[in-house]
Amino acid sequence: MAAEKIDTLVVGGGQAGIAMSEHLSRNGIPHLVLERQRIAERWRSERWDSLVANGPAWHDRFPGLEFGDVDKSVGPDDFPGKETVADYLVAYAKKIAAPIRTNVEVLKAERIPGRTGFRVETSAGVIEANNIVAATGAFQRPIIPKMLPADAPVAQMHSTGYRNPAQLREGAVLIVGAGSSGTQIAEELLESGRRVYLSVGPHDRPPRAYRGRDYCWWLGVLGKWDAAAREAGKEHVTIAVSGAHGGHTIDFRRLAANGMILVGRTEAYDKGALRFAPDLVDNIRRGDENLMSVLDEADAFVTRNGLDLPEDPAAREKVPDAACIREPILSLDLAKAGITTIIWATGFAFDYGWLKVDTFDDKGKPRHQRGVSTEPGVYFLGLPWQSRRGSSFIWGVWHDARFLADQIQIQRAYMAYDAAARSREQR
Repeated sequence: MAAEKIDTLVVGGGQAGIAMSEHLSRNGIPHLVLERQRIAERWRSERWDSLVANGPAWHDRFPGLEFGDVDKSVGPDDFPGKETVADYLVAYAKKIAAPIRTNVEVLKAERIPGRTGFRVETSAGVIEANNIVAATGAFQRPIIPKMLPADAPVAQMHSTGYRNPAQLREGAVLIVGAGSSGTQIAEELLESGRRVYLSVGPHDRPPRAYRGRDYCWWLGVLGKWDAAAREAGKEHVTIAVSGAHGGHTIDFRRLAANGMILVGRTEAYDKGALRFAPDLVDNIRRGDENLMSVLDEADAFVTRNGLDLPEDPAAREKVPDAACIREPILSLDLAKAGITTIIWATGFAFDYGWLKVDTFDDKGKPRHQRGVSTEPGVYFLGLPWQSRRGSSFIWGVWHDARFLADQIQIQRAYMAYDAAARSREQR
């Protein structure tokens, strides 16, 4: 059977693929989007039950549709639940008539020798495309450190496998990783009555809101969404922020005061015990410094612009250190602590094994400039810090997609000139 032909093939039907489709359509570029499962599948089946968006509905959305248009119960300042986010993306795909085929997996893509384009093998047949946009995002392969042996006397799972407290064995739980996912899961488990240990590494700890405005607003007016790259050495520093319970600032000292047991970075396992780095106090202190720096910048902005925003002294209050902070635990016998489950909230790795082109470094990370690959005809979308701080967010990926669609259109114009020139030469 002859291969299907398309100008641009977009791989991935989540927020990145949908945004890409909109801009390709606006530029009149024939394209097809392939999604191996349902649209926005990861929101539905790879996140915990109570997850909500980390940005308010007024901010983290596509320009052409509000969350309230999909679910009237969601107000502008609400944090939509995961099913609502998935429904929103489905509705947006329908609104823009995105040509998405679901339940089609891309198995292999490679350049066609001697001519333009790529041969793409899928579970539904072969497709030939002039361009490929890898819009599978950053959350591809869950990372679980190979620290504990398979026969360790605890259940282990990545945060993508966690659903709710009732799912876990009876007993205490250790969560490794204190970014947004790890901290929100730890809070939920603590509220359910579990004994919870949380391994805290280096992190930024912004305010959820300050002086009556959400953190997303402050990032905007302070120009931080458009930061082109993270500071050297901070590329992988996690951010602890939450939209749970209507949104609140994550405060590790307050969590400890409420009974959560904090430890430093998880370093090693030996004979039933985990060893932790002696860095808990420094990590918390640096997180506090990050918080205060944002508050200071916000105060300066208010003064400079004469804004009538109420003062917020409570945002600077410091809860006294609990025992686990005053005397950090450096080693923990899992059995004696009653820990029966470890949840690894340790992030994700890229997985572009299907894309057989020379555009990856030795760690499998794409080589690109704002999503334009070093391999002609290959583009990436949905990467963290792809062009700016906001690239991973729904609104941010929309702007990155517009840039990529323009780049594809530019290349199409060059190829159209070549075809026209050849035609003239042959006359």
